[in-house]
Amino acid sequence: MSATPRRLVVGVTGASGAVYGVRLLERARALGVQTHLVATPAGLLNVHHELGIGRSALEGLATQAYAPGDIGACIASGSFDTVAMVVAPCSMKSLAAIAHGFSDNLLTRAADVTLKERRRLVLMVRETPFNLAHLRNMTAATEMGAIIFPPLPAFYHRPATIDQLVDDSVERVLALLGIDAAAPQAWQGLL
Repeated sequence: MSATPRRLVVGVTGASGAVYGVRLLERARALGVQTHLVATPAGLLNVHHELGIGRSALEGLATQAYAPGDIGACIASGSFDTVAMVVAPCSMKSLAAIAHGFSDNLLTRAADVTLKERRRLVLMVRETPFNLAHLRNMTAATEMGAIIFPPLPAFYHRPATIDQLVDDSVERVLALLGIDAAAPQAWQGLL
């Protein structure tokens, strides 16, 4: 990995699936990856609603946390070296802002910086069904270098719990970022 120390920007937005962002922060910490968190107001609301976790507890999972309005934070500049950024979960509003370069808050600015610096940007988009605007925004983001990663579960390893489904998606994201200690369950073929 190119950055020393390993720094990962994590965005949390108001889409359903707050557990992905929380689990990503927990796993990154366990793997010794520095995390720089920015959660939107809707993201904080959703974390509280879905998981019963308040702002301070969420921010406590990160190495450093920033307010969405803190546009002068280090993660707003390409000179702050990071390995990647993951938006988990990524709302359609944040996707649209990222796809169109509308850096109206620190989360979308950090995503714009990630793209302009040619670093990996993984968007764990959460919506269903998709409308044409969603699909076009995903295409635009992909054309700029983002990776669209809807947290769609794999069932071939026969998960027994929701935690196993969440963990598998998070491990796949970490592996996609090149974090060696990530442990996604690989398909072993039919036995």
